[in-house]
Amino acid sequence: MTILVIAVAMFFAMNIGASGAAASMGVAYGAGAIKRRQTALLLCAIGIIFGATFGGGNVIKTMGSGIIPSSVLSIKVILIIFISATVALFLANVLGIPLSTSEVTVGSVVGVGIAFRALYFQNVMSIMLLWIVIPIVSFLIAYFAGKLVSWLKNRWELTHKYQRTLGIVLIVSGFLEAFSAGMNNVANAVGPLVGAGVLSLSTGALLGGSFVALGALVFGKRVIETNGYRITRFSLAEGCAISGTSAGLVIGASLLGIPVPLTQITTSSIIGIGTAKNGFQLWQKDVITRMLKVWAVSPVFSLVISYSMVKLFLESDLYTLVAIGSVVLATVGSSSLIKSIRTQKRTV
Repeated sequence: MTILVIAVAMFFAMNIGASGAAASMGVAYGAGAIKRRQTALLLCAIGIIFGATFGGGNVIKTMGSGIIPSSVLSIKVILIIFISATVALFLANVLGIPLSTSEVTVGSVVGVGIAFRALYFQNVMSIMLLWIVIPIVSFLIAYFAGKLVSWLKNRWELTHKYQRTLGIVLIVSGFLEAFSAGMNNVANAVGPLVGAGVLSLSTGALLGGSFVALGALVFGKRVIETNGYRITRFSLAEGCAISGTSAGLVIGASLLGIPVPLTQITTSSIIGIGTAKNGFQLWQKDVITRMLKVWAVSPVFSLVISYSMVKLFLESDLYTLVAIGSVVLATVGSSSLIKSIRTQKRTV
């Protein structure tokens, strides 16, 4: 069972690399600082391993014992957490949406905590508040940075004069963003294992970082394309603002041991730059609408899965499971009905 749960955790780590971590080099790739997609992913992988090994300890401790007591984390419970988070994350990867692994993992852990009535509620509320605040801060910083870049471009044409320098700065910023992904996101895969004593802190950081890096290399192509091209196009100077903002915010949060949504922060920065350039009509793009919906649903989705699995497999509470299933079906049915009504109105 221990070998199985480690294998599931490493599969989850690869999904983290494919979804969240791969997005960290999307800006450098999309802005043209790195021409080849595979080169961008390779640099991303190296940054992830370095970040996890040298700076991932604080967030790993939070994920292992800062949301629910470590005494709750049996092998079976850890397996439920990873399965719940992996299902939510895998669906996002299939859609090519950069999804926050922190959200789905914390949602899974919270679902277990609610099921066992063992939850550090104040810590959870603080984390969720930061999920809202930090992407907003990221958007605002990138928005005003975009306005500044536009002003400088009109006055001195810096982006044409210093292309090579800006390209190097952007690659370094992207590497730091990947480094921050290692510091923060690797904890989602190995935090529960370290909290339960299955892996030591150093072994968990190195092993988790390696598999997150492998996931970025092998499966990160679609997400790096999404963040690089499908949201908006940007110059080298704008790319520096995006990656620098994201890296700074995530590294700061990681030093405090706070799991934050790296992909939300990066994508919010991209949207901020795009809004500064093109106005708020950018928000009408389907890819942004889809990402906002997935961000809102993903933690709740993984929470419901983990809670249901505890009730079904560990407590055999079929009554509660049926009640949850009824609520989920009613919600899905209502959403489908509303969508159908809106479609009919547009047709008329």
